[in-house]
Amino acid sequence: MQSASHLNSHSRLHQYPWHHRKTPRFRSSIDQSNSVRPNLSLPPKNPTFSKLSKLSRRFKLEEIEGCEGRSLLPLPVVVHRAGKSSRYLWDGAHLRLEGFDREPADGFRFGDEFQRLFQMLGEAIRHLFVPRQVQDNYMGYLKWKVLHRVSSSALQVLATQAMFRAIGFGSSHSLPSAAALNWVLKDGLGRLSRCIYTASLGSAFDTNLKRVRFSTSVLFSLGIGIELLTPAFPQYFLLLATVANIAKSISLAAYLATGTAIHRSFAITDNLGEVSAKSQIQTVCFDNLGLLLAALLNILCKINQRFQAGLPLIYPIFAAVDLFAIYQGLKFVHLQTLTKDRLEIIINTWLCSGVVPSPAEVSSKEGIDVLMNKGSKLWPIRIGCLDPKDSFSMVSVLTIQSLRHEDLYFICMEISQKGLTRKQPGILLSLQETAVSSDIIIGLLQACLIRKMLLPRSSSICNASSTEDSMLAEWFKVVEDSKLRAIRESTHLIEELQRAGWVVKNILLNFQEQIRYSLVECSPR
Repeated sequence: MQSASHLNSHSRLHQYPWHHRKTPRFRSSIDQSNSVRPNLSLPPKNPTFSKLSKLSRRFKLEEIEGCEGRSLLPLPVVVHRAGKSSRYLWDGAHLRLEGFDREPADGFRFGDEFQRLFQMLGEAIRHLFVPRQVQDNYMGYLKWKVLHRVSSSALQVLATQAMFRAIGFGSSHSLPSAAALNWVLKDGLGRLSRCIYTASLGSAFDTNLKRVRFSTSVLFSLGIGIELLTPAFPQYFLLLATVANIAKSISLAAYLATGTAIHRSFAITDNLGEVSAKSQIQTVCFDNLGLLLAALLNILCKINQRFQAGLPLIYPIFAAVDLFAIYQGLKFVHLQTLTKDRLEIIINTWLCSGVVPSPAEVSSKEGIDVLMNKGSKLWPIRIGCLDPKDSFSMVSVLTIQSLRHEDLYFICMEISQKGLTRKQPGILLSLQETAVSSDIIIGLLQACLIRKMLLPRSSSICNASSTEDSMLAEWFKVVEDSKLRAIRESTHLIEELQRAGWVVKNILLNFQEQIRYSLVECSPR
């Protein structure tokens, strides 16, 4: 009796403040005579039950009008969905989800409701165009993409109208069959050139993404300009239209090939599909704005003939705005993949400051490099095969003869081209066919260390002959010291690369950098 009364008092202590039905009892299928009887004098040690009892004491019931007089218990969970916040409530029998405001207003105010409407509209537009989880630099890229797509779409509309006038559409003396044949020929030749260009570039879409993207955008703008010239030279329509279509097809191929890598750089939780889908929505909407802008320009030209005289100025203005927007937008693309150029920037920064830069910092230093002048620095580093014409013969021979099967790369001096006529010494990193990403990192780290050691004494090495014993001894001593240091510091460098967000499992190399070597047994002749 004493234990039963203790149980009743304990159950009254943990009663919920709302009315609920009695919990039905279920009979156990286990034989009660053989089971161990629990000690009813002890309080139940159920953590869920204890947590619920604490919640019932923490939150007071709130009477809400219009709820049929039923008391609601607010629960400490707020759901945020599509710019709206909702809170879970318990009415004693069911779980409900109702609107929630952290700071409820005292009364209705038109300004607050108007501001709330704008916030909801802004959240809806953001949800339409922006993925839920992207990098912070995505909004800067999107801002310039709007300007790029609108100006590009408007230019395409004007160029298409010019080609229609050149081919004779809308005139009484036009020849439909000849016009259709010319149009088909230009499209066919453009698609053929697109296939050839895509096959020839290959890995350059990954290693030089920004340069390929911007240079082909320049080609696209030039193609638009050529199409605008067709009404002035209708007799050369097929030639001009074919050249323009080839330029536009090459640009389209580069745009599609580089789009996936750009979208992946913005994705956070492997939501590449969502980022790509939002990009298509953005392109369609922004292109329609460009169509609207071109239609307004046509209307103005028909209403006022003065605008017709200034129509040739539209192309250079729109083309400049388009290219400027593309250039600025690419600055917000921070690629996490490693290439030879990015890895070289990272290693040089790490050797100077001891810190691995982030993808955003490397992106600002990398730039777009449209003029391809990165090889102008002293002692440039190249990955590839040894060229007998551009090598220090004795250094190369001694280096190759000293190779072992466990050596996964070798480094030697070479003569690199600087400008049209001037030559300077450079460093060659040649990879064995079994070398992996870690070996490439160690080899490039050693090459950067060699350059750092040789810069103070580059003049003496350049003036010395490749057969001098002093120069050979100095070179091989630098190579041996740098290799020991590179192996010793490579583990820490790779850990710092991973911590900074870089993808180290694969190093992207272009076609020339992918050339490998293998060792064979040499028998005397």
